[in-house]
Amino acid sequence: MTFTGYSPGSPAYRRLIIGLFFAGVATFAQLYSPQAVLPQLSSNLGITPATAALAVSAATLGLAAAVIPWSMVADRIGRIPAMGIGILTATTLGLLAPLSTGMEMLLALRLLEGVALGAVPAVALAYLSEEVSARHAATAAGSYIAGTTVGGLLGRVLSGLVGEPWGWRAGIWTVAGVCAVAAVLFLWLTPKAQGFVPGRFRDDTTPGMLERLVLPLRSGPQLALYAQGFLLMGAFVAVYNYLGFHLIDQPFALPSWLVTLLFLAYLAGTVSSPTAGTLASRFGRYPVLLFSIAVMAVGALAMLSQILLVVIVGLLLFTGGFFGAHAVASGWAPAAAAPGSRAQASSLYYFGYYAGSSLFGWMLGVVFGSADWAWFVAVILAMCAVSAALAARALRLTPTGRV
Repeated sequence: MTFTGYSPGSPAYRRLIIGLFFAGVATFAQLYSPQAVLPQLSSNLGITPATAALAVSAATLGLAAAVIPWSMVADRIGRIPAMGIGILTATTLGLLAPLSTGMEMLLALRLLEGVALGAVPAVALAYLSEEVSARHAATAAGSYIAGTTVGGLLGRVLSGLVGEPWGWRAGIWTVAGVCAVAAVLFLWLTPKAQGFVPGRFRDDTTPGMLERLVLPLRSGPQLALYAQGFLLMGAFVAVYNYLGFHLIDQPFALPSWLVTLLFLAYLAGTVSSPTAGTLASRFGRYPVLLFSIAVMAVGALAMLSQILLVVIVGLLLFTGGFFGAHAVASGWAPAAAAPGSRAQASSLYYFGYYAGSSLFGWMLGVVFGSADWAWFVAVILAMCAVSAALAARALRLTPTGRV
């Protein structure tokens, strides 16, 4: 009997969603744990905000470079083994990173940690598209993205709260320990793949690796989806990198511990991700994507205010809009790809996603340091506008927008 995918309500579906939730925690908590302690890192090492932000960008750069190779490894050895190897290796490196004796050593370890972490975003959505029934794929993708928001929130808040009294090293170390537990839970809970046979167990008649990689790059809609990840993630990481520096300065002059609590805005993404997935299943991916980008832009505008409450509301809108757009675009890429190139389509999306994070996470720090917050926000708005324009041009008539 042909496997058609798990449906909501089944025990295997629940294990799959919960298992990938813990994979998201293990991946994204350690990926972004330095972000909450960047002001401390900058002060402790006597470096500029843009240089301190390289602690985040180094990991996302490694991840961007690794997602495509990880998709090929997963095609060969299987989805779950590839993700398991990546998470366990990354967690080991994450425990070593706080022992760094200088910025150079920290950046090297963070780069390698990012390479290992690339296994999860490279493979998770391809695994979902193969294991969940097509009707519920967008909803499941939204649930997975919600798990990644919890991981990102946990990593930032925990490292910030621990790092305030005991230093940035203790903050990052604590997060790595939590990620080790989450990695074990992922491996224990996630069901074995039923919708995919690894290359080592079959007579492989599918296209070669290079062909599977090139095929999505010939598609205009796929390129537009990759651009969404590149631009929107770049804008998102830049805001979270430098908003803390903005808020500890005048006219806000907030203490570091209070700035750390602003990362609770990530909960907006925990809500918006599955909501966007459900709405995309009902109304189509395209309108939900555009609406989410518009919400991001409104949130960015609100963060120009000098009233703290308005800035917080703006951050909530910006975060919710981003994760709504990401949930739609990241699930759309493998769903719209040919069956033999789904892992590569997903990994190419995440290549653009983390390349944008690495590039703009650093580059907008130069804008922040040399201009002012208004110019910084203007660049964020321009990136949202370009994303929306590319989506309108390439994705409006795409059939899978209704999947």
